[in-house]
Amino acid sequence: MPDFERVRTELARADAVVVGAGFFGLVIAERIAESLGRRVVVIDRRSHIGGNAHSQHFPGTEIEVHSYGTHVFHTSSRKVWEYVNRFSDFSDYRHQVLALHDGGIYPMPINLMTINAFFGTSLSPLEARAFIAAQVAESRADPDDSLESRAISLVGRPLYEAFVRGYSEKQWQEDPRNLPAEIINRLPVRFDYRQGYFDDPWQGQPVAGYTSLCERMVEHPLISLFTGVDYFDIRDHVGADHRALTVYSGPLDRFYDDAFGRLSWRTLDFEWEVRDTTDFQGAAVINMSDASVPYTRVHEFRHLHPERSHPADCTVIAREFSRAAVAGDEPYYPVNLAEDRRLAALYRERAGTEADVLLGGRLGSYKYLDMDMAIAAALRSFERSIVPWFAGVPLHETLGRD
Repeated sequence: MPDFERVRTELARADAVVVGAGFFGLVIAERIAESLGRRVVVIDRRSHIGGNAHSQHFPGTEIEVHSYGTHVFHTSSRKVWEYVNRFSDFSDYRHQVLALHDGGIYPMPINLMTINAFFGTSLSPLEARAFIAAQVAESRADPDDSLESRAISLVGRPLYEAFVRGYSEKQWQEDPRNLPAEIINRLPVRFDYRQGYFDDPWQGQPVAGYTSLCERMVEHPLISLFTGVDYFDIRDHVGADHRALTVYSGPLDRFYDDAFGRLSWRTLDFEWEVRDTTDFQGAAVINMSDASVPYTRVHEFRHLHPERSHPADCTVIAREFSRAAVAGDEPYYPVNLAEDRRLAALYRERAGTEADVLLGGRLGSYKYLDMDMAIAAALRSFERSIVPWFAGVPLHETLGRD
């Protein structure tokens, strides 16, 4: 149990309180302490730091797993890459994903090998482009209308039905016709045989794991870290006797007590298993494309660090199940349906009036942010809003400058 007396003591002398020890919060805490020399209290209601990127050695094995599913660091921002490399060396890991459909294994994202294997053809890149273009032309759907219409505009209906529809229905717990089109933008389509999942110039895994990286970020003597502490249990003590900055990266609607209504969130459940084999599936991630399979993908974590020595007699796998978050769940991702976008706009408008509270991160902004995007947003918020705040400028005068 956390020592609440110590928490209150640290809050009484803190210049800033950071709620949430994921990448967004940790970057801001590190910058405030290191760059501005101010005291920071970081709290997280989970028992660990790192947010959904948390990693740990699975009990009874020497295999490090990602507690909330596979995470791979990738970025096109030199600034972000240089920043994270201050806290960890990175391996040269390149992520590859496979998909299981109707008993067959196919590369993801969809590439020339996927197309030829699925259709039983041997098309060249130019022939494949023309082949898929003909299938796309059969659909008259507006590519900006929904995830389904966008996906069909990229790969045609047969590939959409095989690899996108069932997976998306399970992942988002929603008909793809109701989901925003931009979700599918994260999945590139290639007309060559490249199989790396990401195209970013900087990719890899922190060599000692994500938790080690995050721990180094909060090693500064001006940072006090408390896990297992819910912000709403200590909220009245923040800034009670002096002006303090609050940086909140929890759920946007929760911060305002659901004043405009509850936003839709997605959460994940994991079914863990230790298998008595050296290699269970031969890849870090295999997507389960068929709607008949209840889980979305299977993770095998030993493949994320091929540079390490792993035990020969066991491996750790996790089956990932996606569902709508309900009260008491840990929200992972915004669903972002039309009604959610309307409510989120109301919450953001209210957040834009705050003088001493900055909301951000994936949950606090109600935006799907990868790790590098969360770091970039934190660095940007620090420079544009937090530095001016410590110089006496209210936050609402600095927001919206992007």
